[in-house]
Amino acid sequence: MRAVRSYIRRAGRITKRQHNAYQRLYHHFGIAINRNELRLADLFGREAPCILEIGFGMGEVTAEIAARHPQNDYLAVEVHRAGIGNLVALLEERDLTNVRIIEHDALEVVRHYLPANSLSAIHIYFPDPWPKKRHHKRRLIKAETAALFCQKQKKGGYIHVATDWQEYALEILAIFNAENGLQNTAEHFASRPDWRPQTKFEQKARKAQRQTFDILFKRR
Repeated sequence: MRAVRSYIRRAGRITKRQHNAYQRLYHHFGIAINRNELRLADLFGREAPCILEIGFGMGEVTAEIAARHPQNDYLAVEVHRAGIGNLVALLEERDLTNVRIIEHDALEVVRHYLPANSLSAIHIYFPDPWPKKRHHKRRLIKAETAALFCQKQKKGGYIHVATDWQEYALEILAIFNAENGLQNTAEHFASRPDWRPQTKFEQKARKAQRQTFDILFKRR
């Protein structure tokens, strides 16, 4: 049976800048995957905490976080080429060397190519809420993916999700609370941590009077 994807790969609009940056720079920042597990230290040329960013959109937040925390490495996974092109342009402009990009399905990357106990953190900011009930099966975060994320994290690592969709936020909170390997860092939802810059998407949500929910759990 065909796997249910948490995204739809749309052609979308890509600007000339994004297209040119992708063509010129992706080979430098992009990672090709094959049948072997990734050796994270080899990707970055050093031993450092590695943080997985799933679905980075246009990449502004990923670039900002990487610039603020040069001691960390960031493995960013996205399927939409416009966002990838925008991110590689930002990485060049800011002379950042601690980000690598994979253009592939994030769950396949996590499931098949990342070693167990290899990640210091996972960031998932504003995943598609798939609001219609018949589409809930496409949601990225389910019980089985929570267990998978937990398996790939180092002890003491964290997983941080942000969403402005309250019903999805409550569902994620319940899923993470039910995962024995995870522990909530707050009594309920968390405050936005300093390391997460406010996104343009979030600013639009606030103008529309939609609340943002941060969910922050650590691996036991």
